Amino acid sequence: MNLSKNLSDDFLENKKKIYIFLFLISLVSRILISYYYGDRNLENEWAILLGNLYNNNVLSMIRFGDLFVPNLWMPPVYAYFIYLHAILFGMSDNLAIHVIFSQILISSLTTIIFYKILCFFFSYKVSFGGAIVFSNFPLIVYSASQISSITIYLFLLLVFILLILSLVNEKSKQYFWHYVIIGTVAGILILTRRDFILIYFFSILYIFIFFKVSLKKIFLILIVTSITISPYLVRNYISFDRFIIHSGFGYNLWKAYNSNAKVEGYYEQSDELKYKISLVKKDINYRINEDKIYLEEAKQFIKNNPKEIIKLFFKRLFSIFFIDFNSSQKNYYNFFHIAPNILIAVLSFIGFFTYDKKNSRLNYLILIMIILLMVYSLFALLPRYKIYVIPFQILLSLKTTEYFLQKLGKKY
Repeated sequence: MNLSKNLSDDFLENKKKIYIFLFLISLVSRILISYYYGDRNLENEWAILLGNLYNNNVLSMIRFGDLFVPNLWMPPVYAYFIYLHAILFGMSDNLAIHVIFSQILISSLTTIIFYKILCFFFSYKVSFGGAIVFSNFPLIVYSASQISSITIYLFLLLVFILLILSLVNEKSKQYFWHYVIIGTVAGILILTRRDFILIYFFSILYIFIFFKVSLKKIFLILIVTSITISPYLVRNYISFDRFIIHSGFGYNLWKAYNSNAKVEGYYEQSDELKYKISLVKKDINYRINEDKIYLEEAKQFIKNNPKEIIKLFFKRLFSIFFIDFNSSQKNYYNFFHIAPNILIAVLSFIGFFTYDKKNSRLNYLILIMIILLMVYSLFALLPRYKIYVIPFQILLSLKTTEYFLQKLGKKY
């Protein structure tokens, strides 16, 4: 018994062994799921973007004759991620498989990053248990097998959070390159998902107030982030004669708020809306002007239906934290999807009220989770958005478990 305990303790205190084990167990689960359920082809917007980028050297989703309208709606990082694979492996039938394999590796590394985050708050034993849950959480495992930016974004988001949490350590505060890496990762994240912009500026403010990071270091992060996104900004300025990172806000708002919208939104245009869009001039600013029409439609609906807006917000908030009772997504109500989601939702909900509110690191993570919940509850909700909330729910679930074990006088 003592020998077994000593071996277990030796393993848990050996970071290298833990990293290898977590990587391998994540790798195996993702390879298995990808083999049976993974995407085999590029489809829809990613196929269009890659085709235009590879064949015509322009990142575009819409073409009018010889005019390729530069893309603004889809954040560019994932398109270039796929493009890199096309350069390395060619435009073959197996391209999607190469992309998925890279995502499997990245997703497996994400487990290690999450474990390192947990170690800020728990013992090695509890952190290891939480990382195992993360490594085998069905929705996270499945996401690595799909052609989507989810895996890339989750990896980068957790890397960013790990770097921010490390700033509590005085040694990390002194390293010039630590801030350069934060700024670089932040820039890539901004070009991966729009909602990160809120997380970014909140994080800058938080580390200045609570982690006592100097203004000089804050400016360094801001400068590096600006440099990182500058090539895309310059590209857009040349194309549209204005500084712009993303467009599509109006469309995203409209699909969340129209007469047929539910938790998942609604995407079919009315005949009247189709007619308005058909009148948009087909030039370089087509997407920008089209988005203005969607924005006006959404604003009009919001103005005329304030009660419905509030109702939709709380439905979406419940759906992303717990479960959507009216999902139209295929296999949404599969036991292996629903059961783990409900379990961590309930445990994390309890943990929200029991965790130590004086812990500035933990408060930072909780506030990030709240930002994500608020943003996703304001717009049309897809089941995959739950993935970005899961790491925070696992952490709070561990806090709940820890709380009850303490009450019972158990060692952990």
